Amino acid sequence: MGNTKKYDSYKSTAIGWIPTIPSHWEIVDTKRCFSFPKEIVGSDFNSYKVLSLSVNGVIFRNMASGAGKHHSDMGTYQVIKPDSIVLCLFDMDVTPRIVGHSDKTGIITSAYVNIIPKENIRSKYFYYYFLLQDFNKYLFSQGTGIRTTLTRSQFGALKIALPTPQEQTKIAAFLDFKLTKIDRFIRKKKQLIKLLNEQKAGVINQAVTKGLETNAKMKSSGTEWLGDIPEHWEIVKLTGLCSFVRGNSSFKKDELLNNGKYVALQYGKTYKVNEVDEKYQFYVNDEFYKVTQIVNYGDVVFISTSETIEDLGHSVFYNRSNLGLLGGEQILLKPKNDIVNGKYLCYSSKIFAKELKKYATGVKVYRFNINDLKRIYTAVPTIEEQQQIVSYIEKETNKLNKTIATIEKEIALVEEYKTALIAEAVTGKIVVRDFEIPETLEVEPYEELEEEELSMVAEDEAEYETKYIE
Repeated sequence: MGNTKKYDSYKSTAIGWIPTIPSHWEIVDTKRCFSFPKEIVGSDFNSYKVLSLSVNGVIFRNMASGAGKHHSDMGTYQVIKPDSIVLCLFDMDVTPRIVGHSDKTGIITSAYVNIIPKENIRSKYFYYYFLLQDFNKYLFSQGTGIRTTLTRSQFGALKIALPTPQEQTKIAAFLDFKLTKIDRFIRKKKQLIKLLNEQKAGVINQAVTKGLETNAKMKSSGTEWLGDIPEHWEIVKLTGLCSFVRGNSSFKKDELLNNGKYVALQYGKTYKVNEVDEKYQFYVNDEFYKVTQIVNYGDVVFISTSETIEDLGHSVFYNRSNLGLLGGEQILLKPKNDIVNGKYLCYSSKIFAKELKKYATGVKVYRFNINDLKRIYTAVPTIEEQQQIVSYIEKETNKLNKTIATIEKEIALVEEYKTALIAEAVTGKIVVRDFEIPETLEVEPYEELEEEELSMVAEDEAEYETKYIE
């Protein structure tokens, strides 16, 4: 950790994930440290900004979006003030955001639990502490079985480690300082990955619209999004390149198997990959078999329904020799192999999917249909040139993929270090009381979320309100 100084003595605890703590620390109930206010805003809700609990903490909703605007039932929201901790204590097996620290005043759905520190309690220390708490293991240890909801009384009875107020302050400041640097590093690495992915998209776009011959004679495609194309290429409607299959298999995510007879192309899995190969391990058996839904090597799967406009039209190449079965919310493109190479069609689809998005309908869920696909034209060289283009794209993108994989490993290692650093500090494995708190601590804001993520957070919370408001 770079800071190996230890306390003089330690004592055992009955807290499962913290075997020992410094001898002078206490073990107390959470309710001794926090109160649980629930100040309902009522008719005054328009006077407050709306907050959300995101993976990056408690943030202001983007009020320019439909999901962020005030609406009539916000009178049931609770008031949040600075120095509060906001917790999501339900659906904890699936939610990516369990805890957030608020430095803001605003209102948030009453489905969440708001706790405020009592005297001599530093909420920022306990924010870091609760980040590490495995609430699901605690529920299991309490005999709650498969329940994934923690009541306020259960949370209040949770045993926690309590350092002195001075140590709480030092630990929080130490982690703020260290994690600001770590998070900045991670953001820069993720930005680099974004740029490399844009470079990949540029390679694909150039190859499937302009070809590989830099001095090729060009002609107008007659299609705005394609622009000029090599003179000997043809412009062909998709109906002349492939047949179409609408996905209607009913298998759900929780019905997928680790082993089975057929590869299951379930929407919730396919939109996350660009290719279904041997690494894709989701299956179903005969009960879902439909001859009309078979997917073969070289087919292209199109995502036809999505919560975000970006995922709509995402295409996936089927690179398996064994049969697959198509799930719902997808359209299958079966290439006519004497005219178009399946892999070329998939790369081409990465470009014409952008044009397809203009046909999208919906507000919270976007979709298009087979008839929309049938309107699309694309540029088609000879089969031999298609294969050359595919080989070129794979060569160039493989280089970029290797770089991306290396960066992702760096990020994973730094994330592991970040978690370990928090654990070492909040459990007293290292001493940080001599840490000098900087006069100005530059903490970068969390309002850098993409519009789509903000909208999804707001939609999730709207669903929570109907299920969990007491």
